[in-house]
Amino acid sequence: MVHQTWREELRTRGYRVTPQRQLVLEAVQELEHATPDAICSRVRRTASDLNLSTVYRTLDVLEKVGLVTHTHLGSGPSSYHLTEEADHLHVVCRECGQVSDTALELADGLVERLRDEIGFRADARHLTVFGTCRECGSG
Repeated sequence: MVHQTWREELRTRGYRVTPQRQLVLEAVQELEHATPDAICSRVRRTASDLNLSTVYRTLDVLEKVGLVTHTHLGSGPSSYHLTEEADHLHVVCRECGQVSDTALELADGLVERLRDEIGFRADARHLTVFGTCRECGSG
């Protein structure tokens, strides 16, 4: 189950706690790197009348409140996951499409160089690196 403070976060920021918001948040937690379409499909198991535009609006609210975050894992739609689980780097294989999470510390050198050399403060939690995974590269 999603951490219980999500209700307090919504109320504190002036948003109502609704069943749709709870269902979308639970779907994001369950699916991890989920697109809005996947989230909508998951939520429709429980709430068949929920539409995709409601999912997008709900994700926007949940991101404004700081409960979810998104990343771009390719040319398709953004993928969403819980903010509390966002401290990782995304690596995507261009061959098989596998998405893996790895430690943010692997990007430390890049983040430090960006800061030191050009004064840019990078947020590696939104960094996606494309390449070839071990399995595809060994073939």
